[in-house]
Amino acid sequence: MKVVAISGISGCGKTSLVKTLSHSLSCPSVLFDDFVDDQTYPKDIKKWVTNGANVLDVETPRMDKALLELVSRSEAEYIFVEEPFGKCREPISALIDKVVLLDMPLEICLSRVIQRNIAQSGLDSSENIKQYLVKYNEFLRDAYIKTNMQTRGTSDLILNKVQSVEALEESVIQWLRAGANYQTF
Repeated sequence: MKVVAISGISGCGKTSLVKTLSHSLSCPSVLFDDFVDDQTYPKDIKKWVTNGANVLDVETPRMDKALLELVSRSEAEYIFVEEPFGKCREPISALIDKVVLLDMPLEICLSRVIQRNIAQSGLDSSENIKQYLVKYNEFLRDAYIKTNMQTRGTSDLILNKVQSVEALEESVIQWLRAGANYQTF
């Protein structure tokens, strides 16, 4: 069994790809967002970004435990995990065999986050989007750039073309079947 992390910044398509791969290959998955709570990120995000946005400061102990339990009991060929930071964080890095980085352009990711916010927020979406864009301009853009650079260094496959989730899925499956060696495409 291989644990394959799907990584990248918010809006790059991690969740969609994990769900699609998990369904197509009949494999279990773990989603990062299911384990985010008020303790996950440093309290002062602006300061964290100014100090380099070290992803070791992002903590998901419940996710780490859930993945460890899944690894110990699963007989599937793969486990797909949505882990934005690849193998950069302890203790989860010890459980990950391969990392796929969805290295999408920032403007595409921003557009997707806005679209997702509209779909989820309903009537108050314009205020939520305004607040997000202020944070994006103030520090989130830099956070995404810094964390993505850290993740790139632990990635085995880097997908940097904007494609449908089905095309990304096909690329990952072909790569896994070919031995999952380092590639960029």
